[in-house]
Formats: sequence, C-alpha cells, structure tokens
Amino acid sequence: MSAILSPKTFEFLKKLNKNNNREWFNENKDLYTESQQNVIIFLEELIKEMAEFDEELAKIDAKKSLFRIYRDTRFSKDKIPYKTNFGASLGMGKGSQKGGYYLHLEPGKSFIAGGIYMPESSVLKELRKEISLYGEDFIKILNNKDFKKYFPELDQEGKLKKIPQGFEKEDPMAEYLKLKNFIVVYPVKDEEILDKNAPENLSKIFRLMKPLNDFLNTPFQ
Repeated sequence: MSAILSPKTFEFLKKLNKNNNREWFNENKDLYTESQQNVIIFLEELIKEMAEFDEELAKIDAKKSLFRIYRDTRFSKDKIPYKTNFGASLGMGKGSQKGGYYLHLEPGKSFIAGGIYMPESSVLKELRKEISLYGEDFIKILNNKDFKKYFPELDQEGKLKKIPQGFEKEDPMAEYLKLKNFIVVYPVKDEEILDKNAPENLSKIFRLMKPLNDFLNTPFQ
C-alpha cells in the first residue's frame, strides 16, 4: 500500500462528520479500517523521514502513536461518539515532560505541532526556570528566520495575566513565563497533506521544531 495519504481517508472523515453515530460507523467499519491503515502507513513513512534529524523517533511505533477514534464521553456533555480526525503523538502528549511532535489530520483543519503541551506543575516550574535563566538562547530559537516563517509565536492558550509566583515582575522573559504550554502550531492545507511528497515536506517543517524541543528537554536530561 502507498505511503501517500489517500483522498478516501479524508472522504471517510467527512462522512463520519455528517453521520457521527454508532449505527453508521458499524455499517461502515471497513471504511474506517481502510482509512486507519492508510494513516498508519503514512505515519511510518513520516517517522522514517523525521528519524533522520531526531533518532529518538525511530523507536516510535506508528500504530501505537495513533490516538483512538473513539471519544471518551463519560464526563462530557457532548456525547458524540467519534472524533472526526486522526491524531498521532510523535513523542508529544498532554502532561508530558518531553518536547515532541504531533500530527492532526482533519479535512480543512489539519495541523502539525511541536513542543510540550500542558505539562504538570512541577515540570512547568522547571521550564519557566530554564527560560528565565537562559532567555537569550530561547529568544534566539524563536527569532530564527526559518522558524519564525512557520511559527510566528508560541501558543497563547491559558496564558496567565500575572507573572507566576517565584519569578520577578521585571524578568525580561516575563511574557513567556506566563505561558502554560510551550508549543508551536502550523496549519496544513488539504492539498499539502495529500501531496505525494507530504512525508518529506512535513518532515522539513518538523525539523525546524527540533531546537525548541532540545531547549525544553534540557532541564530533564
């Protein structure tokens, strides 16, 4: 099977978005299985490309990196049973203390991301210390010409209004210390994802995230 992401995979997700119920899903389980397999093969090729600049990624199992399509609705008011995307964690996950990468496949809403997402409070404190102490190094990464072209700023979700406890108000890195996540996101068009060279092309963008991940991982090595 080809490592190219098939338009059929996006067609399945579009149909699922319109028919997000167990009856339709069970009747079309073969479409899901085919799409899932297509994504796994695509991921295997992407991981192979990315392992050339980050050898740790070579250890990742493409199938295990893929999140389940079934939503956990136990504590949610939204009882829609299925996600309308395929998401894969390439060393990045909620609460992780390690900088990694993430791929999100969804018609019209695909994106790639990197960094550390929603770290635990103890990890967040260490990251803030690192940024405060080595601010110049951090800024140098963010201001790199190629990096800035794809990632104009770090994600601002959940940003604090005040400087966190334990840091000086006058800290030159104050605005970064208010962040709760240290991630960058790049939206990807459908035609870019479906391009025959997508694994190679996406890998080149992921490569730009590597210095940020290296910096974020330093306190935990």
